[in-house]
Amino acid sequence: MTAPHSRALDRDTVLCVSLAARPSNIGTRFHNYLYNELGLNYVYKAFAPDDIAAAVQGIRGLQIRGAAVSMPYKEAVIDFVDVMEQSAAAIESVNTIVNDRGVLHAYNTDYQAVADLLASSSFDRDATVAVAGSGGMAKAVVAALRDTGFTDVTVVARNRETGGGLAEKYGFAHVTDLGDARPAILVSATPIGMSGGPAAAEMPFTREVVAAAVGCLDVVAMPPTTPLVQTLRTRGAEVISGDAVIAGQAAAQFTLYTGVTPTVEQIRKASEYSRT
Repeated sequence: MTAPHSRALDRDTVLCVSLAARPSNIGTRFHNYLYNELGLNYVYKAFAPDDIAAAVQGIRGLQIRGAAVSMPYKEAVIDFVDVMEQSAAAIESVNTIVNDRGVLHAYNTDYQAVADLLASSSFDRDATVAVAGSGGMAKAVVAALRDTGFTDVTVVARNRETGGGLAEKYGFAHVTDLGDARPAILVSATPIGMSGGPAAAEMPFTREVVAAAVGCLDVVAMPPTTPLVQTLRTRGAEVISGDAVIAGQAAAQFTLYTGVTPTVEQIRKASEYSRT
């Protein structure tokens, strides 16, 4: 897919950034595609900060308009923002910061993206669900599961404090290992399967658990066909992959930064371009 013509930068160009331990090009390409497509004098740049507190202060000090926040900073930035908007406060996790004339507002668009995808899926709301992970993305996923009608959910996390706390907050169960349980729907809110990572070829569940599942949601977007997604898709199971999640949350961020809502077709094209 051909990128749109790049616009020249000038002193009035508005800067937006992303803050991640291992930034990819997906967000950068997605946002810059739409800036060019819509003729907006914005530019987007990814960063891997060594000091997250200093990075957030830089948003304010340099008049950066907005920042996407990825693992492992979604909870760490809370202490450095000024206003926790409802979407972030409800799950105590931040994936978006918007600088409103020096006041830093925190949001979580991960939640809305996952909730929208679950609502449009054909997953049985009475099915058993297992969620691997207990970090910031897991919080968004578990909240979205509850709010879209799922009731039989188990958080699978080795950390008893974070995993148990997350499950208790939403009225679900927590285990450190699934054992003999065979949930129908598997959700990975972990970086397992991410390209370039130490567990790129692995799955967050055992092969026996995966073999019994009828559907999955995986938040990893690079690649969108993680081992978990590929295994279940090959069997014809319903799958929600990470590229759909990241496109939905990025589109919501784009609107928060610019005040412009792109069309469904523009989002589709930007998402496609972001993965080329």
